[in-house]
Amino acid sequence: MTGQLPRPKPGEQDSAASRQADVLRAIGETGYRFATFGHTVYAVAVDGGPIARPLRAKGGGTGSGSLRQCLIREYVRSTGRTPSQAALADAVTALEAIAMDSAEQSVFLRVAPDPEDQLTTWLDLGQPDGTSVCIEPGRWSVIAPDPLEGPLWRRSRLLRQLPIPEHPEDGWPAGIELLRQVLPMSDSSYPMAVAWLLAALRPNIPRPVAYLTGEQGTGKSTGGRMMLRLVDGIDAHLRSVPKSEDDLAVTASAGWVLALDNLSGIPPWLSDFLSRVVTGDALTKRELYSDDDVILLEFQRPILLTGIDVGALENDLAERMLPIELQPITGQDRRTERSLWECFRSAHPQILGGLLDLAALVWQKIPEAAVRLSSRPRMADWAELLWALDEITGWTTLATYTKAQDSLVDDVLDSDLVASVVLRWALAHPKPWQWEGPAAQLMDVLREHHPPGTLDSWPRTPAVLSARIVRAAPALRLRGIDVRKLQRTSTGRPLRISTQL
Repeated sequence: MTGQLPRPKPGEQDSAASRQADVLRAIGETGYRFATFGHTVYAVAVDGGPIARPLRAKGGGTGSGSLRQCLIREYVRSTGRTPSQAALADAVTALEAIAMDSAEQSVFLRVAPDPEDQLTTWLDLGQPDGTSVCIEPGRWSVIAPDPLEGPLWRRSRLLRQLPIPEHPEDGWPAGIELLRQVLPMSDSSYPMAVAWLLAALRPNIPRPVAYLTGEQGTGKSTGGRMMLRLVDGIDAHLRSVPKSEDDLAVTASAGWVLALDNLSGIPPWLSDFLSRVVTGDALTKRELYSDDDVILLEFQRPILLTGIDVGALENDLAERMLPIELQPITGQDRRTERSLWECFRSAHPQILGGLLDLAALVWQKIPEAAVRLSSRPRMADWAELLWALDEITGWTTLATYTKAQDSLVDDVLDSDLVASVVLRWALAHPKPWQWEGPAAQLMDVLREHHPPGTLDSWPRTPAVLSARIVRAAPALRLRGIDVRKLQRTSTGRPLRISTQL
């Protein structure tokens, strides 16, 4: 259908709500441009910083920092009156229609890659004007990105402000030393904490799960808050584990660092979720107040956990863990919470500056790591970062991480009854050695080898036994036991278990 809408008759007046809606729409059209990212339309102030605001809050609420709120603010400032809810709804609906064909532009939370240089990264300081840190190879600077060419930042209620970083007078060692003075870590763990903080400044890479462990009174929660607040805002908080994966996904999507406090164990659902957050994941949920629309929660986040002992670990999560041990604090070294946080707050700008000094040097060294690093663990980007960090500092973070991973493999095998039985059975034969057959036959073979009193924990069916062995295959392979599923036959898919010289 084409043609013009009928003009109002002479003397016909628009309603007050229509007049308000027109004013609100004009404020949005003249004061903002629109950008689309991930099927969400954002508004960016024409004369403001690089802050991308959703047109309305998800789920129909008032939201935090949405264009809807900005329209209310500008209308009140210019007219001295409050617009009606009907006028707001009409104006936002009209602006959504106008923005349907807006250009695609990436929107980021806290850290972002540079669109021109893959080694350059950006850190959002959470300032109202969008002031950010540009970390280039060899240097960093505090500037406001160009809203048209640089990264656009989205803000959530979980995002907190970071202080404006300061260059330490004696370079990065001085800033890093300030952090050492407030974090009670062992000499071997401290460099690993620094490495994890550097990885938290680098977007779009898998990072290991930092796990602060130690006996009671070692300051795990305090140390975790300090590491969190260094890169995610002075008011950021550790959180308890939510009751469901959906709740945890919302938290992961809205914040940068996923920080969970005081874990006493990691159930299978949480282990699987954390493994997916490390490598990147997305969760689709039905949008509130909608029958047929959905929202997509995407996240790849740094993860920080604290606890005394997480117990048995699934192999997938164990391969992604970075244990950081805290030292006991003696009575003469223990400080009050107030004095400790006063010291941290005053040193925060220089600690962050020292971390950025070190990051710029590491970014500069990473291309060399890609050439010179001969062997990489599962997270290759992380290994390259460790190699570059060691070259600059003289530390041994790559060797320390590799050793910790080796120890975690032993923990995984010891805690898995099937894996430990297969390991002992296979290593009892002279090398090279090979066994091949269906899982039902393997059940009969292994029945003689599992320890007494463990029958209740032993798989009841060949299919469950096969699945348990295949799940433990990566850990077994690191101990010289190769597990393969062969091509399916008329009786099923046989297994091959072998050792080499």
